[in-house]
Amino acid sequence: MWRSVASNALTLFIVILVAVAALVAWGRNEFVKPGPLAQPICLQVERGASLSSVSRILEEKGAVSDARIFRIGAEYADRAGDLKFGSYMLSEGASMAEVLEALTAGGRSTCGRDVNFRIGVTRSDLVLSELDLSTNGFVEVVKFDAGAEAVPQEYLDVADDADLRFRVTVAEGVTSWQVVDALKKAEFLTGALDVVPPEGSLAPDSYEVERGSERGAVLAEMARRQEVRLATAWAERADGLPYATPEEALIMASIVEKETGVPEERRQVASVFVNRLERGMRLQTDPTVIYGITKGEGVLGRGLRQSELRRETPWNTYVIDGLPPTPIANPGRLAIEAALNPDTTDYIFFVADGTGGHAFAVTLDEHNRNVARWRAIEASQGTEGETGVQGE
Repeated sequence: MWRSVASNALTLFIVILVAVAALVAWGRNEFVKPGPLAQPICLQVERGASLSSVSRILEEKGAVSDARIFRIGAEYADRAGDLKFGSYMLSEGASMAEVLEALTAGGRSTCGRDVNFRIGVTRSDLVLSELDLSTNGFVEVVKFDAGAEAVPQEYLDVADDADLRFRVTVAEGVTSWQVVDALKKAEFLTGALDVVPPEGSLAPDSYEVERGSERGAVLAEMARRQEVRLATAWAERADGLPYATPEEALIMASIVEKETGVPEERRQVASVFVNRLERGMRLQTDPTVIYGITKGEGVLGRGLRQSELRRETPWNTYVIDGLPPTPIANPGRLAIEAALNPDTTDYIFFVADGTGGHAFAVTLDEHNRNVARWRAIEASQGTEGETGVQGE
């Protein structure tokens, strides 16, 4: 009798194990197979929302087939406590696993409305965009100069919406004064800014912020990123460079940043200035002269005069030897890397070539021919008087 009971119990246990295994396999399949969404949706996750409430919303919106399986899968993956608030686009047919990844991976939201406060060299624009679910891309709704124009009604209508996310984007070559001046005009930020950070110390990049973020905290993050970038590039620098400190490399990077807008030229431009330093030649670069005039507070807005090229300032590299005392802008990562790993060339001259790039030269004769071509381009365009020439 006991043997029969034991046998039946064992059989029942095996049946239960098989059933559990089948249930687990079914649940795993449900979690990873394509989901029921027939078209993309934008899901808003409120700050502090629980996994339970979000899973119910997902089921109600048809994004998951079963809220319980989604919760169990999230707990099994140890992601139940990783929900990030914001607005997220869930693609057509997204599996539960893909939905979980979208809501817990972190980073910026992927749908809703986007406000990008763009700090550029000549002006600062605020751009409001919103997601077009038909293309899964953002389309511009309105753009306006944050400092010079009245705020458009299109922006005012949505400025306080919960699904509105904010970014501050800093362009390469912007000065620290320009960054501070622009941040003061960002109405979605708070806090006073009384001190301009050292030139070159802020990383050009895109920064996701929240409405009400402290301006000082945004600046601190910019400085942190630039410090990391410089330290990383310094540790990986080429041998034999004429810089005694990372700060000197940052000065060179800022000059490279202001001299060319062509990414492929950065290391060539850096090689010219490195070669000139190594030969004891003056750098003779126009952007440093301009910085000596403006101190980074705005743009010059005209060509340089010959009297300004001869004027003695700490930054005028037509007059001083070696590097200027400070950076002349905030260089981006690629310019920093170019300054610390320049191309190996014999170039010591370059001049604008009329295409947005430059013609490089080893000898003065070659350079003079390049200059003559550039002067002819200037004459045809009616822009005589703008130099565009380094090392004349």
